[in-house]
Amino acid sequence: MRLVSFVLLLPGFLSATEIPEGTHLLLRLVNSVSTRTARPGDRVYLRTASPIVVNGQFLVPVDSFADGVITHSVRSGRIKGRAELGIRIDSVTLPNGKTIRVSPQLSSVDSAGSGQQVAGSENEVKQGGTKGKDAERVAVTGAEGAAIGGIADNSWKGAGIGASIGAAVGLGATLLSRGREVELPHGATLDVTFNHPVKIE
Repeated sequence: MRLVSFVLLLPGFLSATEIPEGTHLLLRLVNSVSTRTARPGDRVYLRTASPIVVNGQFLVPVDSFADGVITHSVRSGRIKGRAELGIRIDSVTLPNGKTIRVSPQLSSVDSAGSGQQVAGSENEVKQGGTKGKDAERVAVTGAEGAAIGGIADNSWKGAGIGASIGAAVGLGATLLSRGREVELPHGATLDVTFNHPVKIE
């Protein structure tokens, strides 16, 4: 009598061949990116800083390569307009050389205390406003002007003139200088989310 052996695969032990929708992946930049110099079409190189594990299997290990592209880059304006940087992740290459085509959604980025953050669902990083800093600069130069004017003229009138001149200088400097750029240095992290399943064949 011929014996036939088989293995019953339970649902929890099926071979994982798909990255599920909603999966998060942390990526770390290999090269730095800034709206000061970035141009559409520039490549972005990253490594995975977290693994993707499904049913106990490592589908994407840590330190896998990832590749992306700058979709658009806008510098911060001198009077108005905040810096914007668009990034699209195109692929992940596994240690065995297999390349997976992906298109995850950018969820968050390192802010480095600058106020930059992901805006909406357009894979864009936008810099925060600088109104507070601008007002502070005008106030500081105005106070310095008042102090100098008061000392020079030894009167409140001199202080008032000095304050006006100082404020004007501060305002002029603010109008001539650009706002903060989007800066993603080497080692900065990006969190991405898979909006649809991705098969690994």
